[in-house]
Amino acid sequence: MDDEGFVRIVARTSDRLVLGAQAVEAGVSELTSSLALAIAMRAVREEIAGTIGAGPTRREAIHEAASGALGRGLHF
Repeated sequence: MDDEGFVRIVARTSDRLVLGAQAVEAGVSELTSSLALAIAMRAVREEIAGTIGAGPTRREAIHEAASGALGRGLHF
């Protein structure tokens, strides 16, 4: 797994509801189901940041993006 790319969680400011996401990376297709589930279940950023995923995997980028948006990012 390389370190090229990013994941950005797009959420409404007023209630932190996840509206969408942007992901750019060679293996981004591994992330789409997790991102689609978050949108479908009407998740808020804190719910995504609170999830636990196996590591090291690309899935960690989703957690990091949500945590970063809350000012709690571990790697940036």
